[in-house]
Order: sequence, then C-alpha cells, then structure tokens
Amino acid sequence: MKTSIATVSISGDLREKLAAIAAAGFDGVEIFENDFLAFDGTPAEVGRMIRDHGLEITLFQPFRDFEGLPEPQRTRAFDRAERKFDLMAELGTDLMLICSNVSPAALGGIDRAAADFHELGERAAKRGLRVGYEALAWGRHINDHRDAWEIVRRADHPNIGLILDSFHTLARKLDVETIRAIPGDRIFIVQLADAPYMEMDLLSWSRHYRNMPGQGDLPVVDFMRAVAATGYDGPLSLEIFNDQFRGGSPKSIAVDGRRALVNLMDQVRRAEPGTIAIDVPDMPDRIPVEGVEFVEFAANDEEAGELGQLLSTMGFAPQAKHRNKDVVLWRQGPAASGINIVINTEHEGFAHSSYLVHGTNAYALGIRVEDAQATVARARALGAEPFEQKRGPGELAIPAIRGVGGGVIYFIDSRSELSRVWDIEFAPLPKRKTTVDAGLVAVDHIAQTMNYEEMLTWILFYTAIFRTRKSPMVDVVDPGGLVRSQVIESENGTLRLTLNGAESRRTLAGHFIAESFGSSVQHLAFASRDIFASAAAMRKLGFRPLEISPNYYDDLEARFGIDAALSQRLRSHNILYDRDEGGEYFQLYSTNYGEGFFFEIVERRGEYRGYGAANAPFRIAAQKRQLRPSGMPKS
Repeated sequence: MKTSIATVSISGDLREKLAAIAAAGFDGVEIFENDFLAFDGTPAEVGRMIRDHGLEITLFQPFRDFEGLPEPQRTRAFDRAERKFDLMAELGTDLMLICSNVSPAALGGIDRAAADFHELGERAAKRGLRVGYEALAWGRHINDHRDAWEIVRRADHPNIGLILDSFHTLARKLDVETIRAIPGDRIFIVQLADAPYMEMDLLSWSRHYRNMPGQGDLPVVDFMRAVAATGYDGPLSLEIFNDQFRGGSPKSIAVDGRRALVNLMDQVRRAEPGTIAIDVPDMPDRIPVEGVEFVEFAANDEEAGELGQLLSTMGFAPQAKHRNKDVVLWRQGPAASGINIVINTEHEGFAHSSYLVHGTNAYALGIRVEDAQATVARARALGAEPFEQKRGPGELAIPAIRGVGGGVIYFIDSRSELSRVWDIEFAPLPKRKTTVDAGLVAVDHIAQTMNYEEMLTWILFYTAIFRTRKSPMVDVVDPGGLVRSQVIESENGTLRLTLNGAESRRTLAGHFIAESFGSSVQHLAFASRDIFASAAAMRKLGFRPLEISPNYYDDLEARFGIDAALSQRLRSHNILYDRDEGGEYFQLYSTNYGEGFFFEIVERRGEYRGYGAANAPFRIAAQKRQLRPSGMPKS
C-alpha cells in the first residue's frame, strides 16, 4: 500500500511539511505548485530534499486550463506544459495533473479534448513523463469522471491516464459503480478526501471544508471499493483543502492522514475480499466495546480526599487499595458489574506527571473489550502509541495506548487474567459501617473537552479503532460563545463519548481547557435506574446538586406540557428534563469540582438516544455562576 499526501493538505513551509509527512510514515508526496513557488531553493534542491526524507514525488500539480482552447490560447497552453515538463525533470517526478478546464474560452467537445491530450501524450512520451486528467466538479465542460475517462480513452495514448478524486465524484453525487468499468492500469493516481455534508457552492465547499476520510459524511468507502475493483494498485493520495488544517499542527494532521488511509483501506479490504490489488496492512477488525471498566484520576493527597468526599455523596465507597501503589478503588454496585473509580496519588510515574501538569484530572480510561491484545494491535497499526510503565511485584501487564489529549486508555478482557485485576492487584479495605448505595449502575457517557481544531483528530482516533459511529454535530450555546459537540457511540451504548470542541476561552469548556492546561475528561455521567430515588439517597449523603433557575421549570411546563406534580419533583431535586420521539431523559448535576469538572446523573426512559443538548445553556449558566471571578487567585 503506497500512501501519499499533497503538500497543500497541511500547514507550514515546505521543509516543515516534508518533515511531518515523512515522520507520519507516508511513502510519497504530491507537490502543489504554490508550495514549490514559495520555496527559495531550486527544483533540483527540492527533489533532493524530498528524497532525503525517504519520499518520492507521486505527482506535480495542478496544471490548469489546458484542453479544448482556441488559438492562440491552445499554442500557449502547450508551451506552458513544456515548461512544466522541464520543471518536472529537475524535480524528479514523472506525473503531472491536469484538471478540467474552467476558462470561459474553453470550447468543449470530447473529441477536441481527446486530440489535445493525444498530442500532449506524444510530447510527454519523448521525456519519459505521464499526464493524468481529472474532472473538477465545477469544470466548465467536463465535471464528471465518466466524461474525463471518455476523453482519456479516445486520446488513446499510454502516457495519458485518468486521475480520480473522491471529492469531485461524491460532491456531485455521481454513481461510483461506474468506476468499476475503468481499467485499473489507466488510472494513474487516486486522490482521496472526505467532507461534511453542506449545501453550498461546490468550489467553496472543496476549497475550505475537505477533511480526512472518516472525518466527514461522504461515502468514501464506497468510492474506494469501486476503485479497488478495477485492479488499481497505485498510490493512494490525500488532497485536503481545509482552513482549520492550514492553521493546525503539521505533525498531527499528517498522522491523521495516514491513519485515515489505513483505516479506509482496512474497511475496503473487508468489504471487497479477494479483489483488491493494493497490499493493505493486516490488522484486527474494528473493536467492539463491552463497557467502561474504570475511570482513573490523578490527584495529590489533599485533593484526593476532596474527590473522595464528593464520590461518597453519590454513594461510592472505597473498596480496595493497590498492593504496591498509593491507588484506591472506589466502587458503587457489585464487583462484577459496578462502577469503578480509581484515585491515584502516586508521587512518581505517569499519573503523577499528569497531576503536575493538569491538576486533579481523569487521566486514564479502562475499556472492556473482547480481546485486549487485538485492540492494541489495531491501534498500533493505525499509528497509536503503546503505553507501558514499570510494573511492581505481582502486577499485570495491562495492554494500553496513549489516548488523544495526552491521557491513557487501558484494555481489559475476560479471556485472560486481566478480568481479575481487582483481585490480583488490590487488597480489600475494611467495609464501612454505613454504606448507602445511591442506585447508580453504569457509566452512561464520558465527556471530553478539547479545542475545536482538535475535534476531527479525536473523532478519527475513536472511530478508526473502535466499532463506533459518530452523530451529527450539535452547537451548544454557552453565554460566552458556541461549543461544538459530537457524540461517538457504539451501537448498543456500551461506549458513549461526547466530544466538546471549544472555540473561545470565555465558554465553560474553554475555561476548563485553559485552567487545566489541556484537553481532558470534563465530566462523567452515571446512569441511574430511578433518578428520583438516586437524588433522594444522595441528598441524605450530603450531595449538593447544581442549582437550576426556577425560570427553567416554568418554561418546561409550557414547552412539554408536563403535569405540575412531575414539574415539582424535578424542581425539588434540580433535575433537568428532555424528551424526544423515543423516550425521556433526566439529568442531575453536581456542583463544579475545581475549574469546571463535574459529575452528572442521568436516567434514560424508552429509546431516548440524545444527551439533553437543549438543557446545556441552562446547565452552563448555573455552572458559570459558581466559577471564581476572572483574575481572582485560587485559594
């Protein structure tokens, strides 16, 4: 599998781009003409620099407005092409992209264009070069890959081939199955991009909103399945125009790009078994998630006590202590199926480093899967970094990877001793005389907060490794600005992650990122079988709920037509309410812990699938009233 990426896809100058592309593991690079023109070295120097990085130049692009021109424009177009051929020879590449003509002077006509390409093929052949033709979605006369292929077919020259771009085909909603009839050896390169569905001008959509395969909404897998069926075995290249990427980290975006290509082709290989000429890396299939085994906090001794007190008011109790480390297991519910919260107060190791940087934070997740080793194998094949640290006597080697945002994800399965981790590594603590279970039964969802420009990276990371799907993005209105929220969830709800992208520090999410020095878990939501019973039990334990404005409940009665008795029950416990066509949703929040972390208790009734997004502005307003004023030092 030969992977490539266009230099236009990532930020930085040409040197920075090439370093990031090589470090991410790409085999080749498309040189976008503007990147070359802005560079202060000769073509030969650029070529050497690329080869020194272990890369090859898969394509030089773009050459515009060539075919179907009247004289004297036609002669000038051939002269321009000859000059580009000179440049290509110095760079050390043999393939140039010509995109379909958009000039008002273009005359159109399949045969006229084919004749132009046949002549250009003759000129290219004398220099040992090739030319690929691509149908732009907004081309003046040619905007369909079928017409572009017909021109290439009629040109009938071995040095003239087709270039397919997933965006141009999918944005126009063309039938991808028509690609299967094209001979694979006549396709010179395949360019890939995804994009969110948007109703807008095709050119603007393409130039500003493309993203990596799997990050958007286009059926890129179906497109690539059709390409694979042709027998094509050449480079798979990313061509991404995205304003957000232009200002992002070239290293991060390059890593995303290669991860996206490998994940895409793994899906294609499974959908088209035995028909793909491209050699796809072997890896386990996307991993089903059985549940959240634990959430681990890093803290110091004082803050661990404060966190433990808050957990106590929600019905959790300390159950066991690690045999070698300052780590305590808090649990609610039975050992086999309860909620496990781990508090780590070690003075060395990764948890301690995380505390020093971020303060008390949920730095690690334990995910229950069918096969922990297979999960790590897939994650590593997709570029995730494995995580290991020194083990003490009797400790298990728990498979783990570095998660996005700097945390850790551990994997537990039932096929090995990992399922006995609590018995093997932890010693039971004496039971408290008065332990009250508040009726919390599972982790409903985990909310992670990041800067908005990082969201696509997080989405790709989770959806490529785990068998999950992403929901449509929702705008959450904060008094300080918008927060973009998108859910990643498994089909059966065993894993639900709400990703919240902050664009402004004035939002609660932005404040949390700024004060905790990085993206992280901002809140944990626990499921209750009966939220009113849980609220009553927690009140007796000293739980302080987030106080919701009375105005909210007055509006709730009018909006949903709920009866006064239910409204009063909600109001008395500060419980928020939502409803959709599938069922009902109840939410109860803790007060803030630190600079914006909090807990949530939820109850889902019926087939409600949402997360109470309509309630977010009222919850956020209440939480922001609790924050210390800007500029006031922490006590």
